[in-house]
Amino acid sequence: MVQRILEAGDIESLDHTSIPRIRTPERLAVFAPRAARLRQLAALNNPIAGYLRLMAVLADAQQAVITGFKAQPPSRELIASAQEHSMPLIPALSGMRDPAWHGVLRQLLDKLQAAGPLTPPLEALIARLRTIDPAALEAQADAIFAQRFDEVDPASAPFIMAALQVVWTDLAADIDKREVPYLETLGLCPVCGSHPVASILRVGGSYDNYRYLQCGLCATEWHMVRSKCSNCDSTKGIAYHVVGSPEADEATREAESKNAALKAESCDECHTYRKIGIQSKDYDFEPFADDLASLTLDLLMGAEGYRRASPHPWLWPEQADGDSADESASEPD
Repeated sequence: MVQRILEAGDIESLDHTSIPRIRTPERLAVFAPRAARLRQLAALNNPIAGYLRLMAVLADAQQAVITGFKAQPPSRELIASAQEHSMPLIPALSGMRDPAWHGVLRQLLDKLQAAGPLTPPLEALIARLRTIDPAALEAQADAIFAQRFDEVDPASAPFIMAALQVVWTDLAADIDKREVPYLETLGLCPVCGSHPVASILRVGGSYDNYRYLQCGLCATEWHMVRSKCSNCDSTKGIAYHVVGSPEADEATREAESKNAALKAESCDECHTYRKIGIQSKDYDFEPFADDLASLTLDLLMGAEGYRRASPHPWLWPEQADGDSADESASEPD
């Protein structure tokens, strides 16, 4: 069977009620598959294989913690207010966070230490995280959500983010899709208002051949037409890039681009990019894991003059220059 990929004009002519708008996460089916994918990608001679394996252990810890965790759900009043004003149901930037995430962080650190020997720098980082007072933790969470890069500690941010992901994923898993409002900014998660980490062209069932953006915080996915920039909503100057053989001829490069499961989708209007995975070419593609594991593609896009639309939640830039983040990033040793 030949499947036709629907472009923006085709999709806009369809009955939008027939396209599932939201895919909420399954509480017990987010972090375990992510950990497995990280290990799979680390085994492919990845240049940051060690970091991917560490993050797989962290994802395992998230899976173990969320199994016995229940966050405080939003009130009916907050849901009604979000719907009335077309705002995210559980906005990360509101500052109204369940303090239980501090305990989640401690549990994640416990499980990391119990998983096996750690390097001295990582042991020191974990010890430092254990001593941060609640106010400082909340300040870091605020800076992470607002992407105030000069205030974010890039070494501790992935672990702080991991704890917050457990809380928001748990909350998103219980959301009734019918209650999720439409946002004016289509490129932000309608559940928590966070940026997407990457997108995926899904296969199977009612999601077949549709592109979904995956939230980097709560793992909610929301539909967005293809050939539209997820950062500025433009339909002009959209292009796709892949890491190909450096000495390949034009025909080979075209074949590599056509068959690639992972691409960078760039926009010449805002000069940003996000990655997109094509599940029909790699069924195991997982947006969060595959984005983290494809730094070579990030380097290619930087060399071509594009910047990431938003950082990966587990790999933060060390500093920012003006409005665009420095491409260098910090990973724990």
